[in-house]
Amino acid sequence: MINKVILVGRLGKDPEVRYTPDGMMITNFTMATDEQRKDKTGERVQKTEWHRIVTFGKLAEICGKYLVKGKLVYLEGRIQTKAWDDKEGVKRYTTEIIASNMQMLDSKGQRSADGSSEEPSISHSGADAPLSEEDVPF
Repeated sequence: MINKVILVGRLGKDPEVRYTPDGMMITNFTMATDEQRKDKTGERVQKTEWHRIVTFGKLAEICGKYLVKGKLVYLEGRIQTKAWDDKEGVKRYTTEIIASNMQMLDSKGQRSADGSSEEPSISHSGADAPLSEEDVPF
Protein backbone atom coordinates (compact mmCIF):
# COMPACT_ATOMS: atom_id res chain seq x y z
CA MET A 1 0.00 0.00 0.00
CA ILE A 2 1.11 3.56 -0.67
CA ASN A 3 0.40 6.77 1.26
CA LYS A 4 2.20 9.53 -0.66
CA VAL A 5 1.26 13.15 -1.21
CA ILE A 6 2.92 15.68 -3.53
CA LEU A 7 1.87 19.32 -3.24
CA VAL A 8 3.00 22.55 -4.87
CA GLY A 9 1.52 25.63 -3.27
CA ARG A 10 2.02 28.74 -1.16
CA LEU A 11 2.27 29.04 2.60
CA GLY A 12 -0.79 30.60 4.21
CA LYS A 13 1.17 31.80 7.24
CA ASP A 14 4.66 31.67 8.73
CA PRO A 15 5.53 28.29 10.26
CA GLU A 16 4.78 27.86 13.96
CA VAL A 17 7.74 26.28 15.76
CA ARG A 18 7.51 24.14 18.89
CA TYR A 19 9.55 21.43 20.57
CA THR A 20 8.85 17.97 21.95
CA PRO A 21 9.82 17.30 25.59
CA ASP A 22 13.04 15.64 24.35
CA GLY A 23 13.94 18.75 22.30
CA MET A 24 12.97 17.73 18.74
CA MET A 25 11.66 20.67 16.68
CA ILE A 26 8.23 20.52 15.04
CA THR A 27 6.86 23.10 12.61
CA ASN A 28 3.24 23.51 11.59
CA PHE A 29 1.97 25.66 8.75
CA THR A 30 -0.84 25.84 6.24
CA MET A 31 -0.41 25.60 2.50
CA ALA A 32 -2.83 26.54 -0.27
CA THR A 33 -3.12 24.76 -3.60
CA ASP A 34 -5.28 26.06 -6.45
CA GLU A 35 -7.22 24.30 -9.16
CA GLN A 36 -8.68 26.11 -12.16
CA ARG A 37 -11.36 24.71 -14.43
CA LYS A 38 -14.31 25.83 -16.50
CA ASP A 39 -17.82 25.35 -15.15
CA LYS A 40 -20.89 24.34 -17.20
CA THR A 41 -21.31 27.88 -18.51
CA GLY A 42 -17.68 28.13 -19.67
CA GLU A 43 -16.69 30.51 -16.86
CA ARG A 44 -13.30 29.92 -15.26
CA VAL A 45 -13.62 28.78 -11.65
CA GLN A 46 -10.74 28.70 -9.20
CA LYS A 47 -10.90 26.49 -6.15
CA THR A 48 -8.39 26.78 -3.32
CA GLU A 49 -7.70 23.82 -1.06
CA TRP A 50 -5.97 24.37 2.31
CA HIS A 51 -3.63 21.77 3.79
CA ARG A 52 -2.20 21.45 7.31
CA ILE A 53 1.51 20.63 7.10
CA VAL A 54 3.68 19.18 9.88
CA THR A 55 7.47 18.71 9.76
CA PHE A 56 9.84 17.18 12.31
CA GLY A 57 13.53 17.32 13.20
CA LYS A 58 16.01 18.62 10.64
CA LEU A 59 13.32 19.38 8.06
CA ALA A 60 11.39 21.32 10.72
CA GLU A 61 14.50 23.40 11.44
CA ILE A 62 14.92 24.23 7.75
CA CYS A 63 11.23 25.11 7.37
CA GLY A 64 11.25 27.22 10.53
CA LYS A 65 14.30 29.15 9.36
CA TYR A 66 13.58 29.72 5.66
CA LEU A 67 9.85 29.51 5.01
CA VAL A 68 7.54 32.53 5.26
CA LYS A 69 3.93 33.30 4.39
CA GLY A 70 3.42 33.39 0.61
CA LYS A 71 6.48 31.27 -0.24
CA LEU A 72 6.01 28.79 -3.09
CA VAL A 73 7.13 25.29 -2.07
CA TYR A 74 7.12 21.70 -3.30
CA LEU A 75 6.30 19.16 -0.58
CA GLU A 76 6.26 15.39 -0.40
CA GLY A 77 4.81 13.49 2.51
CA ARG A 78 1.99 11.29 3.74
CA ILE A 79 -1.59 11.87 4.88
CA GLN A 80 -2.42 11.33 8.54
CA THR A 81 -5.81 11.72 10.20
CA LYS A 82 -6.14 12.22 13.96
CA ALA A 83 -9.29 11.82 16.07
CA TRP A 84 -10.05 13.17 19.54
CA ASP A 85 -13.00 14.05 21.78
CA ASP A 86 -13.54 17.76 22.44
CA LYS A 87 -14.65 19.27 25.78
CA GLU A 88 -18.30 18.42 25.06
CA GLY A 89 -17.43 14.81 24.18
CA VAL A 90 -17.93 15.29 20.43
CA LYS A 91 -15.61 13.26 18.20
CA ARG A 92 -13.38 15.62 16.13
CA TYR A 93 -11.04 14.85 13.25
CA THR A 94 -8.17 16.63 11.52
CA THR A 95 -6.17 15.58 8.49
CA GLU A 96 -2.53 16.63 8.15
CA ILE A 97 0.29 16.15 5.69
CA ILE A 98 3.41 14.84 7.45
CA ALA A 99 6.12 16.24 5.19
CA SER A 100 9.28 14.26 4.47
CA ASN A 101 10.75 16.42 1.69
CA MET A 102 10.55 20.12 0.86
CA GLN A 103 11.97 22.31 -1.88
CA MET A 104 11.59 26.08 -2.15
CA LEU A 105 10.46 27.09 -5.64
CA ASP A 106 10.53 30.90 -5.50
CA SER A 107 13.25 32.61 -7.50
CA LYS A 108 16.50 33.42 -5.75
CA GLY A 109 16.78 37.07 -4.89
CA GLN A 110 13.07 37.41 -4.11
CA ARG A 111 12.55 39.27 -0.85
CA SER A 112 11.59 37.31 2.25
CA ALA A 113 9.47 38.54 5.16
CA ASP A 114 12.52 39.88 7.02
CA GLY A 115 13.55 41.93 3.97
CA SER A 116 16.60 39.85 3.08
CA SER A 117 17.08 38.81 -0.54
CA GLU A 118 19.35 35.78 -0.04
CA GLU A 119 17.14 32.70 -0.17
CA PRO A 120 18.74 29.30 -0.60
CA SER A 121 17.03 26.59 -2.60
CA ILE A 122 16.94 23.69 -0.16
CA SER A 123 15.70 20.19 -0.66
CA HIS A 124 15.83 17.95 2.37
CA SER A 125 14.48 14.55 3.30
CA GLY A 126 14.35 13.08 6.75
CA ALA A 127 13.75 14.24 10.27
CA ASP A 128 16.56 12.85 12.38
CA ALA A 129 19.63 14.97 13.06
CA PRO A 130 19.68 18.66 14.00
CA LEU A 131 20.57 21.25 11.38
CA SER A 132 24.25 22.23 11.22
CA GLU A 133 26.19 24.74 9.12
CA GLU A 134 27.41 21.86 6.92
CA ASP A 135 23.82 20.97 5.94
CA VAL A 136 22.99 24.31 4.32
CA PRO A 137 24.15 24.33 0.65
CA PHE A 138 25.50 27.89 0.42
